Amino acid sequence: MAEETKNVTEKTEAKPVKKKSGKPGFFKRIGNFFRDYKSEMKKIVWYPFKDVSRDTGVVVVSLVISGAVIGVLDLLFTNIVLWLGKIGG
Repeated sequence: MAEETKNVTEKTEAKPVKKKSGKPGFFKRIGNFFRDYKSEMKKIVWYPFKDVSRDTGVVVVSLVISGAVIGVLDLLFTNIVLWLGKIGG
């Protein structure tokens, strides 16, 4: 009888539960991402709107002037090449 109880207890013993790896779950990682994101956004130094709009205006004006200068030079060189083509004939 002692052997029977031994066999019964051996069969009913729970197997060791596997431990999960050290990697957190999917939703936990998403939560950590947004928590870290919020923390990093607080560290950013945001410049005042007045400074940003002024600097943007300077860039836009510089681009327009540069485009105009390049356009005038292109027109000038095109006319020079066409004039040289008429001379060489």
